[in-house]
Amino acid sequence: MTELIEVVLAAVPLIVVSVLLVGFLWPATRAMPIAWLSALAVAAFGWGMPVRWLVAATIEGTVIAVQILFIVFGALVLLYTMLRAGAFDVLNAGFAMISEDRRVQIVLIAFFLSTFIEGAAGFGAPAAVVAPLLLGLGFPALAAVVAALIGHIIAVTYGAVGTPIIVGIREPMASVSGIESAIESGGLTPSEFAVNVAAWAATYHALVGFVMPLFVVGMIVYFFGDPEDRSIGPALAVWPLCLFAGLAFVVPYWLSAWYISAEFPSLVGSMVGAAITIAALRAGYFLPDEKWTFPDQDEWPDHWTGSIQPTDARSVLAGTHDISLARAWSPYVLLVVLLMFTRVFDPFPALLRGEQVSLFGRQVSLVVGTIATEVGEFTVGLFLFEWANVLGTGLGTGVNFIYVPGTWLLVSAIAAVSLFDMNRRQVAEAWGGATSKLISPLIALVFVLAMAQVMLQSGSHAEGTESMIVVLGTATANVVGPAYPMVAAFIGALGAALVGSNTVSNITFGPFQFVAAERLGLSRELIVGAQAVGGAIGNLVAIHNVVAALATVDLIGEEGRVIRLNLIPLLYYTVFVGLWALLFTYVLFPDVF
Repeated sequence: MTELIEVVLAAVPLIVVSVLLVGFLWPATRAMPIAWLSALAVAAFGWGMPVRWLVAATIEGTVIAVQILFIVFGALVLLYTMLRAGAFDVLNAGFAMISEDRRVQIVLIAFFLSTFIEGAAGFGAPAAVVAPLLLGLGFPALAAVVAALIGHIIAVTYGAVGTPIIVGIREPMASVSGIESAIESGGLTPSEFAVNVAAWAATYHALVGFVMPLFVVGMIVYFFGDPEDRSIGPALAVWPLCLFAGLAFVVPYWLSAWYISAEFPSLVGSMVGAAITIAALRAGYFLPDEKWTFPDQDEWPDHWTGSIQPTDARSVLAGTHDISLARAWSPYVLLVVLLMFTRVFDPFPALLRGEQVSLFGRQVSLVVGTIATEVGEFTVGLFLFEWANVLGTGLGTGVNFIYVPGTWLLVSAIAAVSLFDMNRRQVAEAWGGATSKLISPLIALVFVLAMAQVMLQSGSHAEGTESMIVVLGTATANVVGPAYPMVAAFIGALGAALVGSNTVSNITFGPFQFVAAERLGLSRELIVGAQAVGGAIGNLVAIHNVVAALATVDLIGEEGRVIRLNLIPLLYYTVFVGLWALLFTYVLFPDVF
């Protein structure tokens, strides 16, 4: 097989995804099974991958999908519990009472509340929750969607308590033997490599994303202000507030990524940043001299609103709930405490990962035992399961339910039932609503991750055979050459735009970027860090995210307008992350692994 034909064949599954999702606008539930079948065909006939290897790789992808879905389920249960209890109404009212100025509300709700929800739940939850809240405060529906999508983007790299890093970076790096060996030769484990990638991604985000409050305010005042006098002047009038809020977010965000864990940057940045910014506003600092709002509603173009009409902010503030602001925050505070306890304080992290540790003078392990069979070795324990040597291929997979964040999200949701004195009907609605939202992600994730694992493992069955991902990474490195750091974030963004998920973009393109960096002799941590950032910002134009956000405000049909507007922050982010990646790679940190 010639090199060109090999590259074309390796790209077939991704081309299928592009054509079906973007060209024909098929839903992922229809497109991804076909993409998986195309990957099977290419792996079987182009790479000579035996059937048992194809099945084993598919099993790997399916188990990873189960792990992600467990996290998503926990996040959605907690989110729906908060919504059914009225706790989010209390949080929203708390933000809205600080100022009736729309610019201040954008900073507090579209930025801080969106980034918090992204850090806690991810998977499209910020726009689904925040866009209707902004609509209820009197924002045009289109403005509410644009603000919610742009406002949370800096948090997506660490969405759903770190899932894009934990599952999207660590898992594929550990599952491909050639990449795992390269990481270990650098004195790291795949887990340590993923943590370092998370830290560098936070550095890019901090340097580029600290202006996002100003960016989103500027977008809204320019495109949704007085149509006779378009200007960013109202945004520049609040630049001190916006930059203060941006720095209040990115400093604890960056510190958390470097010194705590990949699960916490978005949660810590949003909670600490919001607390500091709100305290400053209540003390009288940064409040605008003149209130800015939208034009009168009868002047709004038809495409600004759907059938759901905005209401005045006072109607939101008039809602009464017997929940204090502190009590409304308490389930998420509990979540952060639980995650800190299980991630930071030894020996509990090792114990929950299934390792044997010394606890109170005794050797303790959650593992019950291992069973060897013809289809592999099964290790079972308390809430954990591992399958080694799947179908005799040497591939391995597993799920540790007690360590992944899904368990602690569910614990926090259960605690919220008592905290908010919820009745059975409310609890049933919360759990039922969360469960109903899993059907489409279940189908899409299983097949997209199965496709990704087939591509990743397509060279594992034969010595000296390079996988599809390695072939694509090598070809891209050869074409782009030394300028590769400039396009690494763009590649990640393209992946997320195609599949609608930062996590899946990282799983599919993370190894691709690793190989390209390795071939060019560049820092793999810096390049994969740029991928993690790109995978986040690609969500701005992912058709699935845009459709889901528009659906919450009954504005389906305006996808093109939203995507065109969101290309502005996407372009800003990819260009400046690319410039920083070039500077880091060749000047400031050339010796980073």
